[in-house]
Amino acid sequence: PDMGRGGLSIDEQKIIEILTKRSCSQRSEIALEYEKRAKKDLVGALKGALSGSLEHLILGLMKSTAQYDASELKSSMKGLGTDEESLIEMVCSRNKEELMEIKKVYREMFKKELEKDVSGDTSGDFAKLLLALVQAKRDEPSNMVDHEKIDNDARSLYEAGVNRKGTDVSTWISIFSERSVPHLQKVFERYKRYSPYDIKESIRKEVKGDLEKSFLTLVECMENKHLYFASRLNDAMKSKSVKDKVVTRIIVSRCEVDLMKVRTEFKRNFGKSLYQTILEHTKGDYQRALLNLCGGDD
Repeated sequence: PDMGRGGLSIDEQKIIEILTKRSCSQRSEIALEYEKRAKKDLVGALKGALSGSLEHLILGLMKSTAQYDASELKSSMKGLGTDEESLIEMVCSRNKEELMEIKKVYREMFKKELEKDVSGDTSGDFAKLLLALVQAKRDEPSNMVDHEKIDNDARSLYEAGVNRKGTDVSTWISIFSERSVPHLQKVFERYKRYSPYDIKESIRKEVKGDLEKSFLTLVECMENKHLYFASRLNDAMKSKSVKDKVVTRIIVSRCEVDLMKVRTEFKRNFGKSLYQTILEHTKGDYQRALLNLCGGDD
């Protein structure tokens, strides 16, 4: 008998079809229903039936957004070597509420503090920045625009970086991690009055490596978070070997949050829809699952 595409049984294909076309809360209901009928755990059954990128994607869908983010953070710090790129993407793009929820869930899932794992796995100023972000001390946006504070912060960033020899990174870290996003957007605008380089050029001149990537990610997410995710997806699918891990993570972690907006930015900036790009660069059941989550073509 025909086992369907890629050796999956017809039932498994049906399960993938159902799970990728439902919301997170519906998926939990399906899991409970499955357990009642089959007398076994759906996640366990899926683990046994699936493998590779498809398994990673489907198991990711069986978690809440915060659980998924927490487990992705955990696996980026597990074993030999840290996956800094993933760590930067997740810590620098999540807002205060998301980070607080992730920390709580991380504690429940792994009986460990996220801060502790991050500081144990990174070092130097990079570690200091990530920790400052994970502590989620960012100000709430205020209805009052504080022009004096905007000016002070812009000047401090300039004086701590471009205007001196070496960089006073700790000043950068505290401003970048503690001020509200609307405030920082105005600070970056104001910054151009002091510095011959805009904030991104200044970051590239002042810091290197993971620290540079982190600061740039923060700025990109404050400028346009949906474009940031769209660019990550575009880069991940452009490379010769498609970075399934990155594609899966962004689609799974944003599908309940803002994937429609990411799709819009994707089409606007890369001249092709996300749907078409997935169609072109992936295959089999993994492709099917991604397309279902993506929703439609633009």
